[in-house]
Amino acid sequence: MKLKIVTPEGPIYESAEVISVTIPTEVGTISVYDEHEPLMSLMVPGELNIEKADHTVDMVVSSGMLEIKRDSEVNMMVETAERVEEVDLQRAQEAHQRAEEYIEQQSDIDDVEFARLQAKLQKELARIDVATRYRRSRS
Repeated sequence: MKLKIVTPEGPIYESAEVISVTIPTEVGTISVYDEHEPLMSLMVPGELNIEKADHTVDMVVSSGMLEIKRDSEVNMMVETAERVEEVDLQRAQEAHQRAEEYIEQQSDIDDVEFARLQAKLQKELARIDVATRYRRSRS
């Protein structure tokens, strides 16, 4: 199965030899294998697992779009994606704290700004959760 993950900065992961990929979507986590039915779905912040023949790649992704094509091609367009081992846990915790404090300080926040901040909180919570679990499993 072919997998391609793209962010606004460009492609960040491509492989033609993926056995399966587990993806966080708005309706729950799904696992995709070769010859999966075509599908388009919204992705939510969370853990992404790419199973290859000799290892697994664990990543944290933010929200985005998932496209599964009939020819066993999986494309993801996400705002951000990073390997779990590269997550700066302290930076993620600080960013989450700043976003929470900003929301608390705002008395008259419009819907668009509130939605943007909620998305930021969800992204940072996913980074914190996945990175913490990853580090615990490696201890």
